[in-house]
Amino acid sequence: MQTHIKNICCIGAGYVGGPTMAVIADKNPHVKVTVVDINAKRIAAWNDEDVSSLPVYEPGLSDVIQRARGRNLFFSTEVEQAIDQADMIFISVNTPTKTYGKGKGMAADLKYVELCARQIASVAKTDKIVVEKSTLPVRTAQAIKTILDQTGNGVNFQILSNPEFLAEGTAIKDLEEADRVLIGGEESEAGQKAIQALVNIYAAWLPKERILTTNVWSSELSKLTANAFLAQRVSSINSISELCEATGANVKEVAKAIGLDSRIGSKFLQASVGFGGSCFQKDILNLVYISKSLGLTEVADYWEQVIIMNDHQKRRFAEKIVQTLFNTVSDKKIAFLGWAFKKDTNDTRESAAIYVADQLMDEQAKIRVFDPKVSETQMQTDLNYLNTRSEAENEALLKATEDPYQACKDAHAIAILTEWDEFKTYDWKKVYEQMKKPAFIFDGRRILDRKELEAIGFRVYRIGEN
Repeated sequence: MQTHIKNICCIGAGYVGGPTMAVIADKNPHVKVTVVDINAKRIAAWNDEDVSSLPVYEPGLSDVIQRARGRNLFFSTEVEQAIDQADMIFISVNTPTKTYGKGKGMAADLKYVELCARQIASVAKTDKIVVEKSTLPVRTAQAIKTILDQTGNGVNFQILSNPEFLAEGTAIKDLEEADRVLIGGEESEAGQKAIQALVNIYAAWLPKERILTTNVWSSELSKLTANAFLAQRVSSINSISELCEATGANVKEVAKAIGLDSRIGSKFLQASVGFGGSCFQKDILNLVYISKSLGLTEVADYWEQVIIMNDHQKRRFAEKIVQTLFNTVSDKKIAFLGWAFKKDTNDTRESAAIYVADQLMDEQAKIRVFDPKVSETQMQTDLNYLNTRSEAENEALLKATEDPYQACKDAHAIAILTEWDEFKTYDWKKVYEQMKKPAFIFDGRRILDRKELEAIGFRVYRIGEN
């Protein structure tokens, strides 16, 4: 098993595969990196000369793409050709939570990972290093190896776990200035050579002390655990935000007080309408399922409560809007500022906005949305996935606009659902003048100055304040 890689293939051109391979190619100009996907439309977008049309929005990504694309970075639908030529193959396909069968609603759906493994097994004619990049449950590497070893064609495979620790909106920075890279592999001689091959790729730009090597199982579990711990902090401060509202305390002041304790720290203590994104909920549910499968009921119950609290926070926010608007939002216009699950990304997976909108639409509210990076088509797709109403009903109740002031015009209330920086710069006096009175703002991301808004005339609700 060679330790100097010349040709890399990544299966999956999504939020992880695209940016990760772009940075790897940028930092390793001597290595050919090919990102493949069966979605021809997505690959065409990655190859578009207009880098503003990339399928993934990340600050700094377009610059990396312009430097590396066509030099040693390529995007293609020729999956089998890329597999055949590669020394190292990254699996970076989607692993959603299962919606069917055993483990429904908790376990990771590994059908796409298995399909990748079977395709690699059928195509490979030379030894390969296969790298798990998708977020996977513990011991998935063993399942992949079992499939690959059944080829019967004499090819030797080494399976590595290399989980991603990217935060959307800062993915390029997280890659270029990673605080750690984790690589898990076998403890055999061949396994250690495979690990070293991947270490060499990352060592092109990262200090070696930031590249940690472990066994496969520790690497796989570390990813789930990291996301579970971060999500736990969000749910913890959100639970305190409700207590603050009931007692007259201010959650910002409480968070600052406890965050100054060096044992706790200040990160992920920002009270909000709830966490979203593809990783936190999926990884915690995966951890819950693994714990239940092993008979660790108390462990499962502990982590499941993090999800319960997050769902409660989203429902509570929607209920607060209804309650404040005199217990009815029927035929009232509610403006949403933001639909992406966080700023600086066009990713909407598990966004709080979806669930808040869904609950208000159940009350026949008319939702008007502005998000600088998310299309109305994506918003409708998110709502239709919930299967709460017909597509026609969703289209009638929710519409998007490219002008934030138009979204707010004649609205009874505004809900801030994403912490886009530009929202802080709006002419809020102008917004107030064109709204229905009394004019309400529900700041679900706590990004606006409450005193300034109230001086204009707004009635303001901020999570964690009464």
